[in-house]
Amino acid sequence: MDIGFVNQTEENFDQLELFAMNILQNAANYMQLNGEVELGVILVDNAAIQEINRDYRGKDSATDVITFALEDEASIVMLEDMPRALGDIFVSVERAREQALEYGHSFEREFGFLLVHGFLHLLGYDHQNKEDEEVMFQLQEEILSAENLKKS
Repeated sequence: MDIGFVNQTEENFDQLELFAMNILQNAANYMQLNGEVELGVILVDNAAIQEINRDYRGKDSATDVITFALEDEASIVMLEDMPRALGDIFVSVERAREQALEYGHSFEREFGFLLVHGFLHLLGYDHQNKEDEEVMFQLQEEILSAENLKKS
């Protein structure tokens, strides 16, 4: 898996990059993705994600994770020897820290959750209704449990 990692915050996240790559690779393995896969992870602060949320979703508030998928079921055309480009996951590191405190678990657990949540969105999973939410959240917990990142 090829992960483009962009840090748009002022913090140094070298270790976090390794953590993210490991979690996403294991999530891809768990989801049995075959062939080459590409995606981007962009770390931002609350102000940046609020701007993205306002501009693209019409919601003028900071959120934790936003994804931009490059494929959907109707448009997937797999060309031989071409990597599968999933899209980008934007994570507010600031919001992840806030939520870790709010939920009483580690920053690593929250950051891992947001990565896996975003990754599943890129694969087409959603939580617009109760049935889809149950499927998506079950997958999240299975992947995170395999990483020893269970809920507190």
